[in-house]
Amino acid sequence: MFWTSYLLAVLALILAWPVPVLLSRAQWPARSPFTAMVLWQAIALAGGLSMIGAMLVYGLEPIGDNLIAGLKSLAGMVFNNEPTTALGFWHLFALSAAALLTAHLVFTLLLTYYKIERQRRRHRELLALLASPSDDGPGTVVINHDSPVAYCLPGGARSVTVLSDGLMAALEPAELRAVLIHENAHLSQRHDLLLWAFAAWRQALPWFPTTRLAQTAVNSLIEMLADDVALRTESKVTLIKAIAIVASGTSQPAFDGQPVSGNQATGGGQALAGGQALNAGGAVVEGNAVSATGGADSPRTTASRVSRLLSPKPPLTKAARVLVLAASALLLAVPTALLIVPGLLG
Repeated sequence: MFWTSYLLAVLALILAWPVPVLLSRAQWPARSPFTAMVLWQAIALAGGLSMIGAMLVYGLEPIGDNLIAGLKSLAGMVFNNEPTTALGFWHLFALSAAALLTAHLVFTLLLTYYKIERQRRRHRELLALLASPSDDGPGTVVINHDSPVAYCLPGGARSVTVLSDGLMAALEPAELRAVLIHENAHLSQRHDLLLWAFAAWRQALPWFPTTRLAQTAVNSLIEMLADDVALRTESKVTLIKAIAIVASGTSQPAFDGQPVSGNQATGGGQALAGGQALNAGGAVVEGNAVSATGGADSPRTTASRVSRLLSPKPPLTKAARVLVLAASALLLAVPTALLIVPGLLG
């Protein structure tokens, strides 16, 4: 059990710092955003599992040869009032830390979801008062504002894409189609779920620099994924012009009588739990705020998107994609095996 906890702790440390830093600096994710997204998710899940698992296994070491046996012994202590003298101070500390960290992560995930849903509900109520249906199709509404504004508000069957008068006046028909396809891609691919998960991870562990790196990278990758969908039907020139025009929106529309700063306006909502501004797609990339809307486009992300379109590089080869996906599966399999297999082998 000691070596299992040691290996899990080492894996947790590797996934908490060097791996995310190296991945955030790599150039290849722009060549295969989906593959990179899978890898980021694997890093987050495997890192959390390894961190909690290391503390849990170490805490159970004196009362079991493996995790399953240790949990059975611990259950006997808790429910049958069996003596706990076998557990030393540090073992009890590790078990308490594992329980508290698990509860903290789950609670933060649920709290973040509640905040997002509350903000979305309020935002829909404001749109019902201030927006009018668009001729560009169902699920699209228009707000009266001169600044180019485009964002999506996820919500299942209630999902809506919001455009401004200023945007529709500034875009050519093909550019408007590209914007709509881009925003609809966010909704159809449920990018809001990824934003929710990584926002919650950052809220739960704000002192981890890697949570900021992961959230920023995921924000950028979902924009690239939506761009790739738009490129299936529209040209690169059209999409680049649309991106530039949407990114230029810096005016200050007001919702509910309160002005919203430029980036908040194009994000379509107000920040929660921190007051930081939203970016052009509606997700937070600075601070600990949580956005109510879908998409994620900061000035840095906009620059990388345009650079990617202006100077395209060939996609990753099939072999490289398979290798990254296999590494992602291995990241999840290793801590799971270390925790469960010894107990199954008995």
